[in-house]
This record gives sequence, structure tokens and C-alpha cells, in this order.
Amino acid sequence: MQPDNQPVKLQASKQLEIRFSEVDSMNIVWHGSYPLYFEDAREVFGHKYGLDYMTIFNAGYYAPLVDLSFKYKSPITYGMKPVITITYCPTDAAKIIFDYEITDPVSGRQLATGRSVQVFMDRDYQLVWYNPPFFEEWKQKVGLIK
Repeated sequence: MQPDNQPVKLQASKQLEIRFSEVDSMNIVWHGSYPLYFEDAREVFGHKYGLDYMTIFNAGYYAPLVDLSFKYKSPITYGMKPVITITYCPTDAAKIIFDYEITDPVSGRQLATGRSVQVFMDRDYQLVWYNPPFFEEWKQKVGLIK
């Protein structure tokens, strides 16, 4: 339990296993693999905290990505087993924002960082400008709001 003066920090982690099909001719993970790693992290987070895609869908919404960025810090190569950690970034806006960090558990090196932003759309594909009721309830459930 977090002390009252400390914000709740929601995180989840997953060990990745770098496959041969994910690296280029230099044995470095191809840049197109990073969004897939971030997606894996979002799924782990969603299952851990009850904010998975089917929860969003069953509440009558979609949550498409509108911004995705990542920064390379050190090469990831075939056979490595880095860990990706996803952290929820609280905001009052009707958005889901995550930060990502990929690290090498052997050396402790930071390999990459990133951020994603998702917005809410209704079933008619219209942008939702307010936090949907299910999302407000989720924020209460996980202790982000009282």
C-alpha cells in the first residue's frame, strides 16, 4: 500500500526472448520489432491491472495508438533476454499513456526507452473527449483517484 502522499505507480514487466527473425543482418533487433515488444508489455499490464483490450472493447470503446516513440540506447541482439517494464503515466485527459524501458538483466544496461499514447473512440469511431465511465471506475479501483 502506498502512503497517502505518494502517487500510485502502476508497472508490469516481461522478459523478452529475442528470436532470430527479429534481428537484421548485423544481428541487431530490427526497429520494427520495438512496437511489438511494447504491445507485449501493454498486454501484460492489461492482464495484471484489468485494463486489457477486451475490457475496453466490452465497455463499448476502442483505444487506438495515436503516438508511439522509442529511443535506442544500446543494441539488442539475437539470444538476449532483456526485460521490458511498462509504467502507466497518470493524466486527467481521456488518454492512456505508458512509458517503457527495456533493460539487460545481465549487465543492467538500459537498451531502449519509449512512450505510447492511446485515445478512446466510441463504436462509431468518434473520438471521445472525456474519460469513459469504465476508465474512471478503473482509476478508482487501482487507487489512482479517490
